[in-house]
Amino acid sequence: MSSELPPTKTSFLDNFFNITQRHSTFKTEVLAGLTTFLAMVYSIIVVPNMLSEAGFPRDSVFIATCLVAGFGSLLMGFWAKLPMAIGCAISLTAFTAFGMVKYQQLPIPTVLAAVFIMGLVFTLISITGIRSWILRNMPMGIAHGTGIGIGLFLFLIATNTVNLIIKNPNPGLPVILGDFTAFSSIMVLVGLAAMIGVEKLRIPGGILLVMIAISILGLIFDPNVKYAGIAALPSLTAENGGSLFFALDIKSALNLAILPTVLALVMTAVFDATGTIRAVAGQANLLDKEGQIINGGKALSADSVSSIFAGLVGTSPAAVYIESASGTAAGGKTGLTAIVVGILFLLMILLSPLAALVPSYATAPALMYVGMLMLSNVTKLDFKDSVDAMSGLICAVFIVLTSNIVTGIMIGFAVLVIGRIAAKEWRKLNLGTIIIALALVTFYALGYNLN
Repeated sequence: MSSELPPTKTSFLDNFFNITQRHSTFKTEVLAGLTTFLAMVYSIIVVPNMLSEAGFPRDSVFIATCLVAGFGSLLMGFWAKLPMAIGCAISLTAFTAFGMVKYQQLPIPTVLAAVFIMGLVFTLISITGIRSWILRNMPMGIAHGTGIGIGLFLFLIATNTVNLIIKNPNPGLPVILGDFTAFSSIMVLVGLAAMIGVEKLRIPGGILLVMIAISILGLIFDPNVKYAGIAALPSLTAENGGSLFFALDIKSALNLAILPTVLALVMTAVFDATGTIRAVAGQANLLDKEGQIINGGKALSADSVSSIFAGLVGTSPAAVYIESASGTAAGGKTGLTAIVVGILFLLMILLSPLAALVPSYATAPALMYVGMLMLSNVTKLDFKDSVDAMSGLICAVFIVLTSNIVTGIMIGFAVLVIGRIAAKEWRKLNLGTIIIALALVTFYALGYNLN
């Protein structure tokens, strides 16, 4: 135990975060935080890139994205004490940039105000218990199916990011194998195999060590990975687009024409983030005897408050990242994991050049490995209740086929309700499940599908 701090120095942390109680250690939590950070650090590159295409000043968005990830993860760690990291949601970033600004031609201050209002509504839904109510009324089959689907989705995202799986340019199925002999493909497959091996040996921080090793190989053999220094301070001068901090225009966002867009943001965030939180908590075995998330209400509140903050500092809505599961796979079980992530994202405001040293093919194996771990939810399905189990599997499949978590959940709920009625098992339905199913189907029928 020489790697641990002396008990007199760790007793407060241990008591505050329940580290020992959750069968973890200080070292494990720190390594898990590093692993999660490396798995989601790509967000500070992807989010500014997408928003800058829509006219957002890149440097301002970069700082805001780091601040949101830092603020949200710290809030999650200290308030909910769960190993879940928060950042600007990629799906909602795409909707913000391309749906709201480029397609609807909304001014950026109006869009930021819409994000802020969405965060307020989102928080209201969380603190009033509506999101907790949704979790309680989510059938176990769909809850496990969401985890399965997200696992498959992670695997698809990771392989597509490095072009191992690509869009099929020819008639036929939508995807095909990419360049199997490319350096990135080789690194991904070797990295995945290595992670499976080191995790079998229970090497502490094994996933992180493999990611670091691949990054070093990339720096040596990949000309696209270049050392660009350690520290750099983003500029918010007029020449670089200025700052979007507190630039939101609330009055313009209260226009009735904008409210459907806010509703779309809220509905997507509620079910997307709720499903993600449930999946990560399940993967980390942070569920109580009734299958509910430990400190789930606080986790949901931390998630929603972060979107309010995002609107204020000038970026897209926030959400818990499914990449948090890479940290829980590395052993993270407490809020200390999230705090490590938050601190590292705040440091990235000054250490942005370091992000370029972690190529996508170093993080992709971790996401693929986590995706496979989440497939273990299949064993939790109760096939004696075939309607519940099949609804969960349908939910999982459609999450992947539509590349949308909410769509899969919606179809899963609809199939469950209709299946129960067709099987003459309507007595197994509760009012909450029916209300959620009707709300989701109505939401999609009205044309607010964010695909």
